[in-house]
Amino acid sequence: MTTRETRVESDYSYRGNFRHYRTYDFVTGAGLTSDTSRLGQSVREAIQQRLQVQGYRQAKRRPDMLVNFRVYEGDMNFHGFVQEDLSQWIKRNIEENDDTPRENLQGYQPVRLLLAEGTLLLTLIDVKTNRAVWNGYASGVSVPAGPMGEVVLRRSVRSILDRYRVFTEEFVNGTLPRMASESER
Repeated sequence: MTTRETRVESDYSYRGNFRHYRTYDFVTGAGLTSDTSRLGQSVREAIQQRLQVQGYRQAKRRPDMLVNFRVYEGDMNFHGFVQEDLSQWIKRNIEENDDTPRENLQGYQPVRLLLAEGTLLLTLIDVKTNRAVWNGYASGVSVPAGPMGEVVLRRSVRSILDRYRVFTEEFVNGTLPRMASESER
């Protein structure tokens, strides 16, 4: 991405209902979430392209997940978790919920990370529970001015979402639904 090493990591919630997510939309509001700059738009487009490839549809009304992103400048302390690969955990089919017996809870192994200058953080939020279910982040991301900044951010998004290898059931079965019309979104 740039001359210095970029670190890409992710972690997830054991309560994530990953097998059932099919639609998404972006968090909206003031501040960075409403970033209409060319760089902000490039990040959104890169996320849209990647999620679409994995079978997800963007839905303005009642999406399953909300996507949030933010670029942090400077070094940053971050609390993550040591976990097995998300796709392996999903294969084991051990999603937790309020009825999971205490002795069957996975337990989180927290780890403190020092993320180097410039971190792009992507968060997926389950709309029904209003909980973050997945975080992916790339640290050491230097975003140069001009068109090269867009290239760096797109590559960073791709690297981060390489850690989210969750495809919709429709994608896996080869039965992707038609794209929603503007009025349905």
